[in-house]
Amino acid sequence: MQTIKKVEELEKFIRKLEKRNISETKIQKTVANILKEVKKKGDEALIKYNNIFDKHTLPLKINSDEIKENSKKISREIFDALNFAADRIRKFHEKQLEKSWQYSEDDITLGQLIRPLQRIGAYVPGGKASYPSTILMNIIPAQVAGVKEIVVTLPTPKGELNSTVCAALDILGIEEVYRIGGAQAIGALAYGTETIKKVDKIVGPGNIYVAMAKKLVFGIVDIDIIAGPSEILIIADESANPTFVASDLLSQAEHDEMASSILITNSANLARAVKREISKQLKNLPKASIAMESLRNFGAIIIVNSIEEACKIANKIAPEHLEVMTKNPDEILPLLQNAGAIFLGQWTPEPLGDYVAGPNHTLPTSGTAKFFSPLGVYDFLKKSSLIKCGMNSFKKFAPYVDILATLEGLEAHANTVKIRMNFIKD
Repeated sequence: MQTIKKVEELEKFIRKLEKRNISETKIQKTVANILKEVKKKGDEALIKYNNIFDKHTLPLKINSDEIKENSKKISREIFDALNFAADRIRKFHEKQLEKSWQYSEDDITLGQLIRPLQRIGAYVPGGKASYPSTILMNIIPAQVAGVKEIVVTLPTPKGELNSTVCAALDILGIEEVYRIGGAQAIGALAYGTETIKKVDKIVGPGNIYVAMAKKLVFGIVDIDIIAGPSEILIIADESANPTFVASDLLSQAEHDEMASSILITNSANLARAVKREISKQLKNLPKASIAMESLRNFGAIIIVNSIEEACKIANKIAPEHLEVMTKNPDEILPLLQNAGAIFLGQWTPEPLGDYVAGPNHTLPTSGTAKFFSPLGVYDFLKKSSLIKCGMNSFKKFAPYVDILATLEGLEAHANTVKIRMNFIKD
């Protein structure tokens, strides 16, 4: 984990972070071929890829009874934890609901109609690994928005279902679930097959092939975001607990070798203490080899002269997760402009946001927090403008429409008002 003190070193490190984006060469070609085959052959292609990657030829649709039976295998403790998380996530996202609105001026009514998408697809990664939180975070906002049809796809190595994933699906009442993973699942959701009806939007994280597939089908369907490697950036001063800081940096470093963990501090003493703590905690971490590789390549401790300078660097990096461990974290909040999620104070570690705090853990990465937002209810809503014009307002607007349409050379546009004016008696 490098220590950065000079501006040129910082610029070089930021450029390195930016180069972690999806490769657009060999992977794109492979994914494009898979999507093309799914579009052309439908279920036949899905069964073929299930056989290749997951080693089974089971029916694509997972029976609801199978989901319920598997969900019964989990302990009461896990079931309660999932319900606790689901309740908090739902409560938070209910605050995001928007309503249609309209107003009138004389005899013209203007407004905006806000309605849910009809059908969405949620991709759940991991196969036999357990990611029930992904299900909660991706599906609950859609339910709050009022989406009527929610379909889930997930890989099932050797056809086996993960019990905790099934429990999350059961808690949310999801019944349309398919045994498909990888780019082929994205293709099925985007194009539709004999068994799977096309969706309007695809959400959910996945590996680099899934991310590339989502990128390639965007425009045919909507997508949430193209997720990159996990990121955490911590702004801390001398008041921060180095043990806490180290543990939070490692919480992202253990994700994968491409994850980024950054500390920005105005305290050289804290920087040294955090480095010692990281070495100490790594000794007992099951995924130490992954974390060490991540820290070696994309980890950094950046020493600055002031917390204000730290905020400027954080805004430039625009991290997925931004923790603030300073004496008065609320005071610097107005200085923080770009982050997927902001965690204030030493008792707010990032994993609270991953699971039970309430806000969504599907966040923009790779600097896209400068213009993207966390997944939310608004992602499952569409908006239509509403215009209703009476004759009096039409008479007032018509001359201006005539002038502007003629100016742009669109005579047929102008004619729509000229013709109507001929039918109006003064």
